[in-house]
Amino acid sequence: MTDDAHSLKIAVWQAASAPADVEVNLAALDSAASAASSRGAELLITPEMYVTGYNIGDRVRQLAAERPLERVRGIARRHRIGIVAGGPEAPGDPGLADAPVFNAAWLIDEQGEVLARHHKIQLFGELDRALFVAGDAPATIADFHGHRIALLICFDVEFPETVRAAARAGADLIAVPTAQMEPFAFVNEHLIRVRAWENGVFVAYANQHGPDGAFTYVGRSVVADPLGRHLAAAPAEGDALLVAELDPRCRAAALTQSPYLAEVRSSLLAPGPLP
Repeated sequence: MTDDAHSLKIAVWQAASAPADVEVNLAALDSAASAASSRGAELLITPEMYVTGYNIGDRVRQLAAERPLERVRGIARRHRIGIVAGGPEAPGDPGLADAPVFNAAWLIDEQGEVLARHHKIQLFGELDRALFVAGDAPATIADFHGHRIALLICFDVEFPETVRAAARAGADLIAVPTAQMEPFAFVNEHLIRVRAWENGVFVAYANQHGPDGAFTYVGRSVVADPLGRHLAAAPAEGDALLVAELDPRCRAAALTQSPYLAEVRSSLLAPGPLP
């Protein structure tokens, strides 16, 4: 956060992707971006893999080849709003059987420029492992409107080490697209605000909702502040557009009240062998 940083107004969009239907998803994203912009939000954060859907099976390479990021950039420009969105990404030729495909999240500014891209580092379950290669960058951070925004994806945020790495690298806000499913709603309700509090950061957690094949997403998207409070929370079911103001004074107060980052004795915590 820069010395002259102002409050940042963000929108967190809870929605249900149409699996493998990019056109339907982009049309809904366009409407959400318009609504968020009209409410004064500078940044819209969307769920994990929203552009293509999460549970897309063997269609992943075909959908990566469509390069949906370019369409999202156009939506950001049209509505003059930053967007965090995600989908499958193949830096090489996705048509090659051995070409890596990543579960990606992108931070795009209001001019359509890609400020950061994050590849999910902690793959969850058989679906993730069958479709994607794990990323290897624990802290993906970029400056946006005077604030330092880190990208994590779903399971990434459940590891204290990843959020701590982002906080120690200077992040003010952790933006987390997620597809959190049953029976893990306690993550939304409890863990996210603990991550915010123990690291002195804002955490914005944008979830899918409803059934998707064998999965049921739990909704309950949240924005937590550095004092461990929920600034905004969505219900378990249905679309929702949460808007929250992130005041840098709150972070300053949290870092004074709970100075974990300053006082942690990292030298005593060198990694050792697992039991």
